[in-house]
Amino acid sequence: MKFKKMMAVALIGLGTASVLVACGSGKDTTTASEKESSGKTTEKTTVNFWHSMSGVNQEALNKIVTGYNNSQSKVEVKAEFQGTYEESLPKFQSVGGTKDAPTIVQVQEIGTKMMIDSGFIEPMQKFIDADNYDTSDLEENIANYYKVDGKFYSMPFNSSTPVMYYNKEAFKKAGLDPENPPQTFEEIEKAGLAIKKSNPAMKGFALQAYGWLYEELLANQGSLLMNNDNGRSKTPTKVAYDNAAGRSIFEWAEQMIKDETFANYGTNADNMVAGFINGDVAMFLQSSASAGQVIDGAKFEVGEAYLPYPEKAEREGVVIGGASLWMSKGKETAEQEAAWDFLKYLATPEVQAEWHVATGYFAINSKAYDEAIVAEAYKKKPQLKVAVEQLQATKTSAATQGQGALMNMLPEERKIMETALEQVYNGAEIEPTFKAAVEQVNQAIEQANRANKK
Repeated sequence: MKFKKMMAVALIGLGTASVLVACGSGKDTTTASEKESSGKTTEKTTVNFWHSMSGVNQEALNKIVTGYNNSQSKVEVKAEFQGTYEESLPKFQSVGGTKDAPTIVQVQEIGTKMMIDSGFIEPMQKFIDADNYDTSDLEENIANYYKVDGKFYSMPFNSSTPVMYYNKEAFKKAGLDPENPPQTFEEIEKAGLAIKKSNPAMKGFALQAYGWLYEELLANQGSLLMNNDNGRSKTPTKVAYDNAAGRSIFEWAEQMIKDETFANYGTNADNMVAGFINGDVAMFLQSSASAGQVIDGAKFEVGEAYLPYPEKAEREGVVIGGASLWMSKGKETAEQEAAWDFLKYLATPEVQAEWHVATGYFAINSKAYDEAIVAEAYKKKPQLKVAVEQLQATKTSAATQGQGALMNMLPEERKIMETALEQVYNGAEIEPTFKAAVEQVNQAIEQANRANKK
């Protein structure tokens, strides 16, 4: 997979204030603050922006929004937290197409097809074309997911990949090499046993019952999520993971449960991170965007490693995850243009550099990695190169080429698989649980296709 100049750095706190730069060419692509400085002013327009960023990420986003609002007097962006991705999407669906809909809404990547089919959004390509906006600086592997049939329906925003975090001090105490972390499922199992022996109060490994992590562990083995090339060649008709790869993740967790080295946090990511920081568990998988919170929160040295895979398989790599920003249909032209101005501001190298340094999310603008604050942050925490190295080592395949699955019922698929994982974590037998989950997902696919007359 080609990946232009990608660096992965995660630190808490933003860098210097951003300097506004126009990203377009040809037609008028200047932002509101640039027009303001040239003497062109208009009445202030309000842009309501629904998002799902919390904690440190919300602080970083609020600072960027404040910076934009203070940079000019034409547009006022109001950023409003609407809960998790799973909570905000139904909220948007309930008001889409009405006056209560936000101007911009952040939606996770698996909601792409659902948003396109909703009829509630204005394709971002409309504004890109009207503005002759230059998209060449957008990271190709990130932009690919959000381009459907060659068209941008939304604007990429926050993108990440999963990594394994581990406690280097616990590794040393257990006689493990902290600079050579385990790479396979089996090596993690053995490391967990060594950690348990050296510290009976500490569990070896935790895997959140999270559909995204399940999908990434599938992709790392080269397994698709859906048939028909993950729904990219044509609409899926069934799952593609009713195979050894799909079962391997359940079997891996079950083995560690039997070894009493598995920490069961269910679907609760916050408890899992807290458990790691408090020294209750030595290893866990989570988004690279959690790096700042994890590394700065721990009192011990934190290591990062690639996503693991079964020793019988070969590492394929990871798929970009995260979310993008969508424009509501039916809004006044002035409101949409104001929102587009803000989106251009978000995509500038300076702002993307700040966002990347503050949160650990990748920058969507490749030029952001040339910014001084990124180079400075990288020097302070060089171990965070792992996320970029993992992405650069990713093989080009149908499972990992950066496009991911495209189907409007993917949020439901994630919930079904999360429930199945939780059931196994709590003692259910793998085969009947896995079989029932696959059947439920296939039924959901059939139902969605009937509803959309596919």
